[in-house]
Amino acid sequence: MPRVQFHDVNPFLQRVRDFLLGRKHTLALRFRDLLATRSPPPPVLPDGPAHKLNTNYYYSRDARREVKPPEVVASGTRQQIEEDSNSKVIKRLTPGKVWQWD
Repeated sequence: MPRVQFHDVNPFLQRVRDFLLGRKHTLALRFRDLLATRSPPPPVLPDGPAHKLNTNYYYSRDARREVKPPEVVASGTRQQIEEDSNSKVIKRLTPGKVWQWD
């Protein structure tokens, strides 16, 4: 397929214009051959959780209903056992000295 000639000035004036601009001039016009097509291929997406037509109720898809109270990962009741001479003393784990405002 032959290359399409776009509307522009003749080659001599193009070179003069490029020399005076100090760079190659780019046309601000939009030509059909330089644009993207209007019909790109459709995307290939995997089926989601709501792609079925039956048993697709809103309450089962509502993300707000999946919110639950926070789970306790670590509690302050954890205890550490230290060995003294003959007795076992239970000591709680603490982050260190507590500074109190007086």
